[in-house]
Amino acid sequence: MAPSKQQTKRGRQAVSAKKKASHGGSRSRSETWTTPVPASGNGRTVPRASAATDGADAATTPEAAEPAVGVAAWMRTHPLAMTTWVLSLLALGVSVWLTITHYDTSVNLACPNTGIVNCAKVTTSSQSMVFGIFPVAVLGLAFYVFMAAINSPLGWRLARREVKWLRLASVIVGMGFVLYLIYAEVIQIGNICLWCTSVHVATFLIFTLLVYEATSWTSQTARARR
Repeated sequence: MAPSKQQTKRGRQAVSAKKKASHGGSRSRSETWTTPVPASGNGRTVPRASAATDGADAATTPEAAEPAVGVAAWMRTHPLAMTTWVLSLLALGVSVWLTITHYDTSVNLACPNTGIVNCAKVTTSSQSMVFGIFPVAVLGLAFYVFMAAINSPLGWRLARREVKWLRLASVIVGMGFVLYLIYAEVIQIGNICLWCTSVHVATFLIFTLLVYEATSWTSQTARARR
């Protein structure tokens, strides 16, 4: 009995399926395959990515990439830079306090006002105003806002020659102004302000560290050019 058309069609489909199975083994493993997964509610099927594709995607995600050196790691390996930043923040805090007490005389300076140490006498003297216009406290505040920024980890990580010279030049100018203020306190006023002295000490320490850093940097640059 001759086979029916339906049987012939099924036979051809079986042969075609075997050929596809034999060719599938030579395909690359990176190709994706889908498995019908019933969706909720409507009986439709949605494709599911292969495990190989999932692995490839995971390897290219940011979490799998090698992490860059963070700020915390940089801070641990650069103690000099971190010291200048901490000192700048401390001096900035004192400058904020002196600025507040300059404009609000009702605020207690929390400083002795008898004997050689007399913060109120120093901060209200004529020398506390530059050219009779600019309060020294405000100038110190502006200076240490800048120093706290340029001595921050972000500022130090900008390894540009211009930034290095700007940092050094700024602290040299600041140290010169501090010497003038010390002269004004000791010679002209005859009293000392403890809050001001703390800023002076912080400025001197930053100046020392930055000069040392600049000396090391210029020496390394000179050796590299040889």
